[in-house]
Amino acid sequence: MRFSMILPVFKQMFKKPWTNKFPAKYQPSSTTKFLTDVEAGKAKLILPIETPEGFRGKITYDKEACIGCNLCIKVCPCGAIEAKPKEKKIKIYLSRCCFCSQCNDICPKDCLKMSNEFLLADTDPYSKDLIVE
Repeated sequence: MRFSMILPVFKQMFKKPWTNKFPAKYQPSSTTKFLTDVEAGKAKLILPIETPEGFRGKITYDKEACIGCNLCIKVCPCGAIEAKPKEKKIKIYLSRCCFCSQCNDICPKDCLKMSNEFLLADTDPYSKDLIVE
């Protein structure tokens, strides 16, 4: 019994690659420059695997469908969602978000959804890429 469990572990230990490679063909000299080139369309990401169904990536927000009920603000455990009372809309700070998807589940109009986008690292927590309006 124990041998049947240990054998696959040892096989995997000596099988290459040991880790997922960075999503580029070759290791870039500057990761920041590489990601800037990806945004500009000069380079392409090579994903090691497709994101699975139900993956909780960057939140997308359909501003036109939002009715301003603020239920998402009430259930957010991180305080990542802020109300914009004049517009009856919301603002989401992804740098605070824990990607629990509670805001998506409670939204009566389904204007909040989790996307497959996973590259969210940034040097500025308040950059325009980390704020969803």
